[in-house]
Amino acid sequence: MWQRVKDFFRDSETIFWARLQALFGIIAVALTYVDPALIQPLLTPKGFAVYLLLNGIATEYLRRRRAEDL
Repeated sequence: MWQRVKDFFRDSETIFWARLQALFGIIAVALTYVDPALIQPLLTPKGFAVYLLLNGIATEYLRRRRAEDL
């Protein structure tokens, strides 16, 4: 079972992370259509800045984890 999951993401954590972000984006868009007030507390400037920082760190970590030339 786990091998099938790894094969689906081509054995890449970076691809998994990108698809997970896309899923969160789809959920966020759906929530804003249902009730914009549900996601509004998460869209504060400070919250968005923290999200961008943590997302960048996670993406860079996953990218460098596989790179043999870095």
